[in-house]
Amino acid sequence: MQLILDIPDKFLSSKQDGRAFADQIKLYGALLLFQSGKLSRGAACEFAGVDIYTFLAACKKHKISVINTKVDDIEADLYRFTDKHLT
Repeated sequence: MQLILDIPDKFLSSKQDGRAFADQIKLYGALLLFQSGKLSRGAACEFAGVDIYTFLAACKKHKISVINTKVDDIEADLYRFTDKHLT
């Protein structure tokens, strides 16, 4: 699915291109959806198009807790990133 946003040029810095700005918006959206419980950690990484390390660093930067995660979500993340079933 493609979503088109009309963002005024004044919000783009001269040092930042449109692609980088779009990536930043996707990451911020993923952070908010994760923080509100709408996305698991793994789904948020996929939504933002980043690896788990980048996502966790962004959580730390924005003081978003990653500890209060359900066991099912952690297992799903492990499965997604290791392609192995937990025994």
